[in-house]
Amino acid sequence: MQLSESVVLITGASRGLGLEVSRAYARRGARLVLTARDGAALAAAARTLRGESAAGAGLDAIVPIPGDVSDSGHTAALVRAGLERFGRIDVLVNNAMAPTRGRFEETTAEMWDTSMRTNVRSLFLLCQGVLPHMAKAGGGSIINISSGAAEHASSARLPPGYAVYSVAKAAMERFSTAVAPELAERGVAVNALRPGAVKTELATRDLGEDFDWTGWTAPQAVVPAVVFLAAQRPDTFTGRVVDSPSYGTAWP
Repeated sequence: MQLSESVVLITGASRGLGLEVSRAYARRGARLVLTARDGAALAAAARTLRGESAAGAGLDAIVPIPGDVSDSGHTAALVRAGLERFGRIDVLVNNAMAPTRGRFEETTAEMWDTSMRTNVRSLFLLCQGVLPHMAKAGGGSIINISSGAAEHASSARLPPGYAVYSVAKAAMERFSTAVAPELAERGVAVNALRPGAVKTELATRDLGEDFDWTGWTAPQAVVPAVVFLAAQRPDTFTGRVVDSPSYGTAWP
């Protein structure tokens, strides 16, 4: 599926899954506004993506803007950059996350607040920021990258230390399904995507190279699902929580 000339805003884009999603869109001709906390890593990612972009020779189609997505000033700057550089925003991918880890009795209020600001508050800020512009342009797609940790039935299988992360991802999914009917009136689709078990730099750091990675996938495995979702509108596919590994079989 081609995304030529689409404008995509992606958070958490400097490495891992966010970088792979950015690469998939760049190779299909999309213009990208990217953000992440780590400015050096984001700049390096942007350089790589410029070399792979199919958006056209001589066109600077990759705009990296480092910062904190829980900051309303930063999210406003991201939306403004997309409008000033490319004239619109067609797709928003909320991939940034605060990987808060710690047993419940050791979790501080600051850790809780950091997780909720990065994983949940940012959804509110960015979705509100892009909505009027997507609506004015005739519609758009919002993709919220969730996790299987959000599933209530998975709680017993999660190791200790993932409680705050699980709550944040569950909030993300409910946010997606709750706002989807309202945003449908404006022509904007909203879906949450669970990537499945993906071996990223963060996962490797947390679990170690000696971990049994059987059944885990590379970030590239998520590409078909995120490319499909980018093209959706309320009349085709919205208000869903879906798993990337079952794309093409259980859904769409």
